[in-house]
Order: sequence, then C-alpha cells, then structure tokens
Amino acid sequence: MNGAALSVRDYRAGDRDALLGLWQACDLLRPWNDPDADIARCLATPGSALLVGELDGRPGLAGSVMLGSDGHRGWLYYLAVDPGLRRRGLGRALVRRAEAWLGETGVGKVMLMLRPENDQVAAFYASLGYAVEERVLMAHWLDGEAPH
Repeated sequence: MNGAALSVRDYRAGDRDALLGLWQACDLLRPWNDPDADIARCLATPGSALLVGELDGRPGLAGSVMLGSDGHRGWLYYLAVDPGLRRRGLGRALVRRAEAWLGETGVGKVMLMLRPENDQVAAFYASLGYAVEERVLMAHWLDGEAPH
C-alpha cells in the first residue's frame, strides 16, 4: 500500500453512516437490498462478519467487506474502497483479511457474485487469483417478484 497503513477491524454501530456513504459512493446499494437489514443480518449470523478499513491519519472509512460462511463455502459481499483511494492495494488487503478470517473457520473455498457488466471488478478479482466457474445460478424470491 502506498503511504498510510490500513487497519482492518470489526464494524461498530457508530460506523453506520460512514459505511452507507461508502457503499453509496461505490454504487453498491440497490433498491431491493436494504443495507441496514443486511448489516443486522450479518451481525446476527454466526459465521459472518463485517470488516471495515481505516487509514492512519484519515477520517472516515477507507473500505469494507462483508463475509459469511455456510460451513462449506465462504462468500464475499459489499467489498468497497473509497473511490479516491483506489489502486493503492486497499481492496486487495481487505479481500486477503476476509479470506484469512474465513480460512480460520475451516472454509476452503471463497465465492462471490458479480454483475456480468462489471468488467473492472472481474479483472480486480482475477488479479487476486479468482476465476470464473461455470455454474447455473438460480434464485427464487420469497417475498414476491424479482426486482429487475
């Protein structure tokens, strides 16, 4: 990383506004996903964590990653790096910390889903050793019709 050191820690309730601002700046929020509900569900679920990153000497959050495990696979969600701080290794550091957290729980494989048009993010993950696995992704919305 260039310059200041990134410190990664568990999310705290006082981080909410800064976190939602970060997610908004990174275009991660969607009308059909309630971020407050996602945060609450993550924090209440064993095998899940929400990590945030801060840079020494800089106010606010530099990044975040939400992660969880079903006991078989780990999943990454809401990876975000402040747009003004990108290309400094912060995203890589957050992913590696999330992988370490999942590995400590015995998970051997980490998964994530990307929107198909998100080539830049796909290239980022490919640079970290992630590869596309051909699968059929199926979904069923329990609360009604799909939002798209």
